[in-house]
Amino acid sequence: MILLDYKDRRPIYEQVIEKMKDLILCGVLEQDAQLPSVRTLATDLSINPNTIQRAYAELERRGFIYSVKGRGSFVADAGSIRALKCSEMKRSLRSWTREAKRAGLTEDKVHTWIAEEWISPENPEGEDRI
Repeated sequence: MILLDYKDRRPIYEQVIEKMKDLILCGVLEQDAQLPSVRTLATDLSINPNTIQRAYAELERRGFIYSVKGRGSFVADAGSIRALKCSEMKRSLRSWTREAKRAGLTEDKVHTWIAEEWISPENPEGEDRI
């Protein structure tokens, strides 16, 4: 379910948040699905339960999950979560587009880059296709 990268500079709870958000956004965790208990997930990941509790609290604060007293944590409305993600992506794209214009890139070049990334997002050589 969740794989942690101990070489990653980000705190473990942030990695848990990111992985849970990804699982929700891609539909692996469906709306109203019950999440593993804090203790169960902490045991599965071999980490401190306080780390999971912190991640769950932040996910709840952001509206990705909700808690029911005595029953556990559940996935919130995935539609609103996707809408939020789309809004974030649009803001990022708007910022990137403005920067591309300032750098003198043509619309055709930007379209080409997007099409290339859409088809093949992984670039094993680590080189930019300019």
